[in-house]
This record gives sequence, C-alpha cells and structure tokens, in this order.
Amino acid sequence: MATRMTDSGDAAVSGGSATATESQSRIVIPASQPMVALLGPGDSFLRIVENAFPDLTVLVRGNEVALAGPEHEVALADQLFAELLAMLRTGQGLSSDTVERSIGMLRAGDARPADVLTANILSSRGRTIRPKTLNQKHYVDAIDRNTVTFGIGPAGTGKTYLAVAKAVQALQRKDVSRIVLTRPAVEAGERLGFLPGTLSEKIDPYLRPLYDALHDMIDPDSIPRLITSGTIEVAPLAYMRGRTLNDAFIILDEAQNTTPEQMKMFLTRLGFGSTMVVTGDVTQVDLPSGQSSGLRIVEEILTDIRDVAFCRLDAQDVVRHELVGRIVEAYGRWDAQPDRAGTRRPGDRRGHRG
Repeated sequence: MATRMTDSGDAAVSGGSATATESQSRIVIPASQPMVALLGPGDSFLRIVENAFPDLTVLVRGNEVALAGPEHEVALADQLFAELLAMLRTGQGLSSDTVERSIGMLRAGDARPADVLTANILSSRGRTIRPKTLNQKHYVDAIDRNTVTFGIGPAGTGKTYLAVAKAVQALQRKDVSRIVLTRPAVEAGERLGFLPGTLSEKIDPYLRPLYDALHDMIDPDSIPRLITSGTIEVAPLAYMRGRTLNDAFIILDEAQNTTPEQMKMFLTRLGFGSTMVVTGDVTQVDLPSGQSSGLRIVEEILTDIRDVAFCRLDAQDVVRHELVGRIVEAYGRWDAQPDRAGTRRPGDRRGHRG
C-alpha cells in the first residue's frame, strides 16, 4: 500500500476577495513497486498527469510523489495514483491510454478505474481482452446478466469485438456448446447475385470482421477445425431463417442493416440455454431509401421486456486511434444541426460509411 500524508490551508486569490483551499499530499510508493512501472518509460505517464492537472505541482523524489495545489485537484490526483497502484498490484501493466482513461473516469466521478480496467474477459496469445471504458464495462456486465443484449454505438467502440470475446469465454467455460456469428451479407438487402465468384466467395468479405475478431482470440490453426465441426458458425443472416439455436452464443453484427422483419426473424431463433448479442450503429444505415431499420425500432418494441438489455456506447468509448473518436464527435455535431437535412441530395443515404 502507498502511504499518503496530506495537509491544507487557505490561499487568497483575486485581490483577497475570495479564497481557494490549497493542499499538499505526499505519496510513498512501496519499495516493491518499480517507479518506472508507475511513471512510465522516460516519465511518460507522469507527463500525462502533469498535463491533465496543470494547476498542480507534482514532484518525484526517489519513491515519493509530492502533490501541491488546489485541494480538489490534489485529492483527485491522489486518488489517481491510488488507482494506478491498484492496477499494478493485479499484475496489469499501465499504458498511456490506461492513464488517460483513468483520469477521465475520475473526473466524471462514475466509477473506480481499477474496477473497470482490470475486469479481464479473455486472455489469449499473450494479450488480455478487457473493457477500456465504463460504458464497455456496463455492456459486458449486461451480457452476463441478460439473455438478449443490444450494443448500439459508433465504429470503434468495441461492441462487436467485446461480444465475440464474451462468446469465446462462454465456449471455453462450456457455458455454451457453439458460437454463431451472423450479419447481413450485403448492406442493402443481401443481394449477392451481381457479385463474382461462388456463394462463399461472395459472402466472405462481409463476414471478414467477424473472422478477424476470432483470429485475435483463438489459435488461427484451430479455427478451420472448429468451423468444420460446427462449434463455430459464421454465416449471413439469411441462413438463420427457420432455425432454433439451442445452447449457443449468438451474435448479430451490423444489425442496423436489418429490416424489422429480419430483426424479428433473428430474435425468434433464440433457443434454450442460449445468449444473444445484437450490435449495430444506427447512424450508418445502408438500407434502401424508405426502408426502416430493425435496430432503430426494436427498442420501442422490447423496452419493457424482462431479460433484454440495451447498452449505448458513444464517441468517448472509441478505442481505436484517438482521431477516430474526434471524427465520430464531429459527424455527430454536423448531423445535429437542423439545417443539414436540406443539404442531402434525395438519393443520399443517411449514414456515413467508414
């Protein structure tokens, strides 16, 4: 455990008409904890903390970290170091992203970063898959608690990747006997005929993101064997009609491109002992003009149904390059402007692919 010593006092500001409470804290890092793991290579994590707390003075001497500045900021930074140390005690290494996300969570006051960022889902091929944001943690918790979970959010928020991780986890624990991954094979109405090649060659490009996620979590050499045995099935949505899926973890990806009829068809494939996760981005609907998205209306239909959860992720949950989050936010602001509807040509689709 780190040892903390604090004191505070009042300091005058603005000509003496108001006061701001100043505080100090000294954090003693256990000798068993290498300082480089806490402060980062070349003090890179420390620089992130200093940039995030510009009103604080942060001094490091040996295994001690001294903080001085406004009381609230000192308390927040003090808590940050406690959370980072808690993560290190679990054996999890820190990264710049971990430190930045921890600061954001503490400022939002929603949850303890150590509780969110150390919730391991799956360890595979030398890496561990875990939630990286509070909304992602809520999402994976909802999958654990509910039979049907909807993950709705923009590109890069991990909604499909985390669902596949939970599916692989369930298979490894023998909670289910198979994984079924599906998505609309072609964005506008599953019309495959105009594409060259065999049926398999036509649909594979549209299922590739699901294969990519599997390759991150399962030994690639074993995937063909698991697919051949039926333990893992990756198929277009049209192949789900008329089936009942028992003892399976079933994921429908790109659900914004289902019609209401297709969504109903998919949800009613649910069998005994199964879990369903439906993922999609309602801002990227590629259905023909005038066709409703099944994902857009399903929440209105199922809002009061027990054992069904709806989880929303947003630009703050994007875990790709940080620029992706800023792009998503920028498009959201642009779409929110009331005069933008008139700037789209009649043939334009609503969404933005990317």
